[in-house]
Amino acid sequence: MTPTATYRLQLRPEFPFAAAEEAVPRLARLGVSHLHLSPVLTAVPGSAHGYDVTDHGTVRAELGGEAGLRALSDAARRHGLGLVLDIVPNHMAVPADVRLNLPLWETLREGPGSPYGRWFDVDWAAGGGRMLLPVLAGPLRTEQDALRVEGGVLRYGPHVLPLRDGTDGLPLPELLDAQHYRLAWWRLARSELNYRRFFTVSELIGVRVEDPAVFDATHATVLRLLRDGVADGLRVDHPDGLADPAGYLRRLHKATGGRWTVVEKILARDETLPARWPVDGTTGYDALHRVDGLFTDPYGHAELTAHYREFTGVPDDRGGDWHATVRRAAYKVLTGELAAETDRLTRTAVRACEEADGLRLRDHAPPALRTALREVLVRLPVYRPYATAGRPAGEADTRTLETAAEKARAAFARAHAADGGGGGGGTYGDPREAEAVDVVRDLALGRLGDGPAPRDFAARFAQVSSALRAKAVEDTAFYRYAPLLSACEVGGDPGHPYVSPEEFHAYCARVQRDWPTTATALSTHDTKRSADARAAVTALTECPERWRDLLTAVTRQTARATGRDAPDPHLAWTAWQTAVALGTPSVERLTEALLKAVREAALRTGWTAPDEAYESAVAEFAADGPCGPALYALAEWAKEAWPYVRANQLGMALLQLTMPGVPDLYMGTERPYHALVDPDNRRPPGALGVPDDFDGAAAGRGADREKLRLTCTALRLRRDRPELFLDTASYAPLRATGPAAGHCVAFVRSGAVASVVTRLARRLHDAGGWRGTELPLPDGRWRELLTDRAVEGGGTRDVAELLDDAPVALLLRE
Repeated sequence: MTPTATYRLQLRPEFPFAAAEEAVPRLARLGVSHLHLSPVLTAVPGSAHGYDVTDHGTVRAELGGEAGLRALSDAARRHGLGLVLDIVPNHMAVPADVRLNLPLWETLREGPGSPYGRWFDVDWAAGGGRMLLPVLAGPLRTEQDALRVEGGVLRYGPHVLPLRDGTDGLPLPELLDAQHYRLAWWRLARSELNYRRFFTVSELIGVRVEDPAVFDATHATVLRLLRDGVADGLRVDHPDGLADPAGYLRRLHKATGGRWTVVEKILARDETLPARWPVDGTTGYDALHRVDGLFTDPYGHAELTAHYREFTGVPDDRGGDWHATVRRAAYKVLTGELAAETDRLTRTAVRACEEADGLRLRDHAPPALRTALREVLVRLPVYRPYATAGRPAGEADTRTLETAAEKARAAFARAHAADGGGGGGGTYGDPREAEAVDVVRDLALGRLGDGPAPRDFAARFAQVSSALRAKAVEDTAFYRYAPLLSACEVGGDPGHPYVSPEEFHAYCARVQRDWPTTATALSTHDTKRSADARAAVTALTECPERWRDLLTAVTRQTARATGRDAPDPHLAWTAWQTAVALGTPSVERLTEALLKAVREAALRTGWTAPDEAYESAVAEFAADGPCGPALYALAEWAKEAWPYVRANQLGMALLQLTMPGVPDLYMGTERPYHALVDPDNRRPPGALGVPDDFDGAAAGRGADREKLRLTCTALRLRRDRPELFLDTASYAPLRATGPAAGHCVAFVRSGAVASVVTRLARRLHDAGGWRGTELPLPDGRWRELLTDRAVEGGGTRDVAELLDDAPVALLLRE
């Protein structure tokens, strides 16, 4: 069954299945068709997200176990709802008590010969037959006294590890050397880790679901729940981490019988989902980027960026220029957090050259191959290619890698010239070493045969590429480049965040044609800021001069009142925009978000090497700045900006709810919802859905009820008339004419539902309003559902009249 709309519930011990079951009647009244649950399988105790699975065979007891899940499903069915499950094929947890993860426990106990040894992606040869476990707080020589053997296991603080048979009586040095794992200081993970992990998180180990036996074992419970009717569809977490995403998705499609399935695939602006993937689409970040971009003023964004550069004074590659910032961040990640992964790729490339027939790939020096890898990887504009060794690569992958290789060769040439022609004898010492770039390109495209090394390289290159993109862009550059924080969002392009109405319409037409039942999203558990928070920040692009003046005023006010300046101008800019996003800033929430931002940016402090003095200054500024005397100036700003922020919030919501695709609502977003990056956006929710006393006639009064009315009306329409929105539907733009035509975005679905939205509302107001702008409306009698007004179709309608009561309109043909 294809959903008409899904509602994401972020489960955790404080919000288990029983709490979700209690909310079912209210969510059914909202109008969604399915509840979209965060991962439900057994995870690390206390986990607030569930992506750290420890046992694929059981439903998490902390949430209520399988009985609780079935009770939730039964309650949902009684109210006309189904369930969608979030599954995590890419990785499992490395829990402190490894007994919680039986396959990993047995692998560590028995080594590569264990029946479970095939589960995990471990380079045993690189570790001398042992797997590195970087769990020690310091070097082994300083931590040995904290190690103890008790009851046939090895203990270290909360860590419980298996012992190889017959070794528990050995002296500690011999005992440690006899294990199939090597205990090590956590800092060694960067350079010596020999198992694949999720991005740079050593506590999450990669799972080899490309192995049919591993697939069967890790998916048996989920497939049983689907067969039993407990759930209807799936969200697949991070398929880009897999060795063969297409092969995995084909196997999953066959095993589920073709259930509705969407994948968490982050697409670049001009990238499309691989057509051969047997899925319904993505989880919706591509839609988020298009919707947000419509409300971003390109001219105001340019002015805002100029003010940002003047205010912060940051160098181009440390936040001043988007592309330079991404490039520097990528180099940092490859040579730091992903150094072990880069070394493994280099070894694989060397092995592929040695195994190749003839002499054509001989004498490529490992340093040259490593440099070529780095120079190609940092230039990939997408998460990863999808080439398979021995098979022709797709056109998009070929074009992307050819372009990256060309730029990488140019980098070699520039470096060689800067080295004075190679006299230094370094990596760039001979221009012929640039030929290593061609080797990397051809291996990544699968052109050098299908032997073990080329197969290994093509898969691992893609996996490392996706990890690099996530860490360098989402987790580093997004926090360094801050002209417009709302643009620093998953799937976004902060260097070019704006989207024209024509580009939006073209995107919607493609989605309706190619992926009509893909998911669309505006807020998720992974967005840096919720949609309503972004709507407030995006509105700054319509008044960059006012923002500059506000920033000057609150900076002076804070300094006069507290005698305190921000630790640095970049932090100040980020703090004030974050306060605007929150609306009413809270010291605790703002401080938490700012500390995460400066640690992720890793310019003045970091997660692994915190600068306590700097972080204290950040916390003090959060309290004395945005949450101090300037709080009143921010409140006045919010009051004056509210009509334009409201237009953004309602416009974004209506577009998502009626554009092609299946809208996925994050918990609580049916009302105004201002959340920041996790853990802020994963807090247990407040009121969900539609309350018993919801009065439709009075629903338009107040921001809460206005957004709830819009959401409820659109969702119920989708539920009652799915044929107007899903795979058999159609999409056609409605183009306004007149002096303010560019401020109106409108379309009609299946000739029967029309959505009309105001964009750049402040600019519209400053220019004098609609001024006779008209919108064509197809023939027939229409009803505007949000105000219950009759509207005659045929010819054109005055937009000012159509949007007299609100910045949006939703019309149904009667």
